[in-house]
Amino acid sequence: MTVSVLRTADAWWLKTETGAAKIDTTATTTGALLSDRAAIEAAATADTVAVDDLKLISPVTRPCRVVAQMTNFESHVRDAGMDPASVPLTFFRKASASINGPFDDIVKPAHVQLLDYEVEIGLVIGRAVPVGTSISDANLAEFIAGLVVTNDVSARDVQLPQTQFYEAKSYPSFTPVGPALVLLTAEELARFGDLRLRLSVSGVERQNALVDPDMLYRPLQALQSLTQFQELAPGDLVLTGTPAGTALSAPPKPLAMIGNLLPTSLKWKVFFSRQAGNPNYLQHGDIVEASVATDDGAIDLGTQRNAVRFA
Repeated sequence: MTVSVLRTADAWWLKTETGAAKIDTTATTTGALLSDRAAIEAAATADTVAVDDLKLISPVTRPCRVVAQMTNFESHVRDAGMDPASVPLTFFRKASASINGPFDDIVKPAHVQLLDYEVEIGLVIGRAVPVGTSISDANLAEFIAGLVVTNDVSARDVQLPQTQFYEAKSYPSFTPVGPALVLLTAEELARFGDLRLRLSVSGVERQNALVDPDMLYRPLQALQSLTQFQELAPGDLVLTGTPAGTALSAPPKPLAMIGNLLPTSLKWKVFFSRQAGNPNYLQHGDIVEASVATDDGAIDLGTQRNAVRFA
């Protein structure tokens, strides 16, 4: 059975069948909590309160490293007009200051026009991973403590012309995380491919896909590649990509071919004028709901619900 950890501003909680039990720990960071497993286990016998009475915040504390895989679902790659066979395993960074609570507002900066969403599974690192660490199927669960629901919110009109992701994905509130940090055994982690990602905007489903067979590079491949050059620490967060269904999609091939013949500044002007008429970008007052779970409910990372607010 999975173990679900919740967090409020002043405490950590263990989610149980009857509610939430306070964890008796001095840990103030996710990394420190993960080293206090005895306290987490002891909370199973403590008194509980109703989960709905808690004001939950992200179970991943900041500062931490937030590393994300680029286009990593076949459906998303095709939606972007690319060939999955040609997509390498690559990463980008997000500022951990972008981490947001599972029920807090997503705030669009005033200069951003095209606000997009990407439901993703977040891997929460459970122990130090020095560069060069040997990671295999046999020990993968030693490094991945658990999973969280994340939303890689993106300012597309900043991202695309700059041809880099850091600014466009790092504004405050652009990484909702939670509601729960779900700690998994090796056997449970082996069911990663059975997880289904869902996202809806104001009640309309936009994304719905299983990891298997859509995800190109699984956690084992991702960590093996990442730790060739990047050390990781307990509490760090690795985002694993999103399936098709985001607001942004590739233009039809004839239009893309014409666009490639235009000067760069004119190409982007034409592209963004077309995107301005796309109703799928997030609007003020939209409610974004994102969830990840297996279809049988054995592993359920919960559902986050964020309102969109324009600054």
